[in-house]
Amino acid sequence: MAPRANWKGFLRLSLVTCPVALYPATSDSEKISFNQLNRQTGHRIKYAKVDADTGEEVANEDIVKGYKVDTDTFIEVTKDELDNVALESTRTIDIDEFVDRSEIDPRYLIRPYYLRPDGKVGHDAFAVIRETIREMNKVAIGRVVLTNREHIIALEPLDKGLMGTLLRYPYEVRSEDEYFDEIQDVKVTKDMLDLAKHIVNQKTGHFKPEKFEDQYETALVDLINQKRAGKPITPKERPRGENVVDLMEALRRSVGGAGETKGSKKPAKKPRKAAAGQKEMLMPITGKKQTKETVAKKPAAKSRRKSA
Repeated sequence: MAPRANWKGFLRLSLVTCPVALYPATSDSEKISFNQLNRQTGHRIKYAKVDADTGEEVANEDIVKGYKVDTDTFIEVTKDELDNVALESTRTIDIDEFVDRSEIDPRYLIRPYYLRPDGKVGHDAFAVIRETIREMNKVAIGRVVLTNREHIIALEPLDKGLMGTLLRYPYEVRSEDEYFDEIQDVKVTKDMLDLAKHIVNQKTGHFKPEKFEDQYETALVDLINQKRAGKPITPKERPRGENVVDLMEALRRSVGGAGETKGSKKPAKKPRKAAAGQKEMLMPITGKKQTKETVAKKPAAKSRRKSA
């Protein structure tokens, strides 16, 4: 079942309109997360909204937004006033123009969403807009309001639906000049470039996301399992970078190393199961059947408090 839509409204290309829903295309919910605890009691830490001067807790209905003018002066803005900022993009994604995908600077990309027809009507109009974008090999640019902010959104066909990518405004993108000005102009010799190209050719492949494993997430799973089993935690030695004295020699050695890596008969390490499976292995959901291995690994509860 698809998650709840982040936004519902209409997609419009000139006079062609259809109801649509916008869904997040990515999720961080499967990643391991931590709660903050009181070291002395082992209890969870909760946050309260308090008045900065009186220290008293403030109810949600008494909290309003404020724009800071100076140190002690704020301009209050209510929810109704924000809602009255009537932008058409609050309810409609109006396609303003079509551009080539290559023209969109990657720095402007924020996050992807899925766009599909909302309900049983409008599928014909949606298909016309989708196939027109596909046939023209363009990206449609429109605007949409999410979380009380108007965003630029780039729409492109994806299977039977559309993928919408939120884009940043120019004022949100920093200029590279302030970071790159101090980089020295270095003349790269043809020999160095040829060796580097050889390394690239040896390592060239195809992008397959399933080949990649979140090593930090895997390390967290191992850490938690060791602590649950009561095993001592020993810090691992951090990899140390070495200063390159002879760049040509380093490139030559890299060529040899890359060749050995590619030609090695050692089977590739299989990726672990998805994070959802890892979480179930760590903390079985109530009502689900626990495996003998899981139960055996779980130590008897000594106390409520656990040190992180």
